[in-house]
Amino acid sequence: MNPDIQTMVTATKSKQEDGLEDVLRKLTECLGKKSLQVEEELETFKQDLFNHGILDYCATALKLNFIQINGGYKTAVQIADILSSCCVGIGNVNNCEVFYNKFLPLVANNLFSLADSLMMKALRDKSEAEMTRLFRKVMDSISWLLKARHHLIAYVLSSKHYESIQLSEDEDVAVVLLSLWLDLLGVKSSKVIEDIGDKALHVIMDDTVYKMSSFQNPVIGRSAVKILMYIVNHDNAMIKVIVKRYQGLAELAAKDWRGKGFDPVLDRLIGLLKSPPLRHTDTKGASAERVKAACVIQAAWRAHQTRRRLKKLPRAVTRLQRSFRERKRREEEQLERRRAEEGLRIQMQLRRQRANRLFRQRQLQLLEILPAAQVERYLGEVERQAALLIQRVWRGHRERRVFQQRKYHLKRHKAALTIQRAVLRFLKRQRAQKAHATPWTGLRKLTEAQRTELKREVDEYLSLHPSRRVSAERCRELHNSTQQTLRQWLSTGEDVQREEEHTQALLAQINTDIELLINAPSVKDSTPQDCQLFLSRSGPVTVRAKQCHSAMVQSATLPWWRRLTEESTHADLFRIHGDDDDFGEVDWEVARLYLGGVRDDAAAPE
Repeated sequence: MNPDIQTMVTATKSKQEDGLEDVLRKLTECLGKKSLQVEEELETFKQDLFNHGILDYCATALKLNFIQINGGYKTAVQIADILSSCCVGIGNVNNCEVFYNKFLPLVANNLFSLADSLMMKALRDKSEAEMTRLFRKVMDSISWLLKARHHLIAYVLSSKHYESIQLSEDEDVAVVLLSLWLDLLGVKSSKVIEDIGDKALHVIMDDTVYKMSSFQNPVIGRSAVKILMYIVNHDNAMIKVIVKRYQGLAELAAKDWRGKGFDPVLDRLIGLLKSPPLRHTDTKGASAERVKAACVIQAAWRAHQTRRRLKKLPRAVTRLQRSFRERKRREEEQLERRRAEEGLRIQMQLRRQRANRLFRQRQLQLLEILPAAQVERYLGEVERQAALLIQRVWRGHRERRVFQQRKYHLKRHKAALTIQRAVLRFLKRQRAQKAHATPWTGLRKLTEAQRTELKREVDEYLSLHPSRRVSAERCRELHNSTQQTLRQWLSTGEDVQREEEHTQALLAQINTDIELLINAPSVKDSTPQDCQLFLSRSGPVTVRAKQCHSAMVQSATLPWWRRLTEESTHADLFRIHGDDDDFGEVDWEVARLYLGGVRDDAAAPE
């Protein structure tokens, strides 16, 4: 099987909405490549598409709801174009009966169903020109299919979707439909008319004459006249049928369509319809009956049209009144708004003039009261106040304008604060839960008998359920290594716990000593019992204390200007060097206890 065919067959087995896009993309790519090759290879490829059910898959896909599919109705139109091109020039397929009697009618019916849907959407919203364009493209695909498969015309004429398109009273739809029949009859018209039969031909003529008498579009009239001329040129006997079935067609054509740009063709048709042999064939009685019947049909149709227009008239009048009142209301609102704006502008102008006049009068009165020496100072003060007012107004305007730009950043900042606050609370709760969790009490020790029984059960389970990936020897090795690791961890766990307890005890002792040093009384208030608390049994500590005391005494004898520069020296001298910054800060606090002359507000070295 061709790899491309295999890929498309795999895609058709998935859900239809999901695999449709892949199938369509692969079909377009393959047909583009095959069209550049030999014609026999293209026919073989089309036959493979039909034999493997890909064309049937595409024909069924035309019934889907393309609103929910990627690409919408453009995808449906592309599928219709590919289907019509694959059904033409496919050659001799293996199962001809299924292809001609089942598959091709299914394709034609689904194509007209798609065209009917596009027509209804285009009529529902006239502003969407895209739907009208897609409708024309689908009708072109149908024309391409019917040109090659004439036997489908009779089936198409009996389709309900074709009847829906045929009964449409839109001019664009009528133009497209007549263009379809004009293309079919214009190419090999004799063979097409022979294949479709008289019944189908009468249906086409009825639709053509109806549209010719119902519309005033010159394109419709030209197409209708050419279709009738193709039919008459094929068989002169059809002239009698047209004259009998459509009484007054010659007069109608001469009255409504003369002077619309296709007079030569119209004159030939009118001449054939008014030829002397045809006029004498009908008797006066038959002609009178047909005229009467035509009058009855026309009267019934006009009455139906009038009743339908009258039903629509109240709605149209209501809509017209509503639109007129709405327009009148908008005009009155705009006029009232302009009047209010003009009145406000005049009022503000008068208010400014009045304020300016009062200000000038007040200035003149003050100038009369003030001495001549203070006039200049007063004017300068007035200008300064005015400048301050202008600056205040401008800054307020600028900040209000910038605030809208900062509003988004402020909102983000508040949201970040809220999230951070919530996360911190969550972490605090987690830490509290861990702190209050029940400590691990250790493993429950097994007796020798329990250990032997457990080992026996494990061996039985391993013998009944052997591993498919790991051998029994490997399992024993893993078990032994795990037991050795566990034994090593249990043996070292007690040492680690003892070290941790010793560390905690040392830290508690250090914290106690620091607290005693911080809370120590002054020398003059101390008692012998207080001094006993600070005596140490350690020789290095005693030597260090003596050194600190000597340094303090020496610093006390120095002049004040020397002590200003010696503070940092004392700090460096009494620092107990360590790697941890926290212990460094604690040592500085301890050293300050021995330096009574150092001020409390002195900054500790960093």
